Amino acid sequence: MVQNVKKISENRYRETFGRYYEDFVVGDVYEHRPGRTITKTDNTWFTLLTMNTHPMHFDDEYAKGSEFGKCIVCSPLTVALMVGMSVTDVSQKAIANLGWDEIKMTYPLFEDDTLTAESEILEKRESKSRPGAGIVVTKSTGFNQDGKIVCTFKRTILIAKRGHSVEDQVNY
Repeated sequence: MVQNVKKISENRYRETFGRYYEDFVVGDVYEHRPGRTITKTDNTWFTLLTMNTHPMHFDDEYAKGSEFGKCIVCSPLTVALMVGMSVTDVSQKAIANLGWDEIKMTYPLFEDDTLTAESEILEKRESKSRPGAGIVVTKSTGFNQDGKIVCTFKRTILIAKRGHSVEDQVNY
């Protein structure tokens, strides 16, 4: 988690989070912490909130008949948690998410599993249409508590350059 402090005035400081475009280095890997233990309530609420009616995510009796023998975590919840975990390291200074590609669910995640994630910087380039920004491509990988990879995806983000973020514009 990237946390910085900027001096506001004499004896006054404000915490700030995230990286500007200039701070990214291709090949760097950021381990995102804290992890998140996913509860039955998390899984049920997310599944029903998103109108996913597949009983593998909220019906224990149904799930007992599956190859897993129990409920599995709803895949979009896994992706959402991984994105959330990465915000302070990767996209706190984002102007926009431009896309997610190659999302792969590689191992089931279950209720009461603890998810951790990391992101590798794959590419970066100056924006052609926005001189105050650049484009960063990451590959995020999610792990369960046993170190098994449960999900991977690439994410493309438009990131502000130093002096051009919303934070900079509104003196946040």
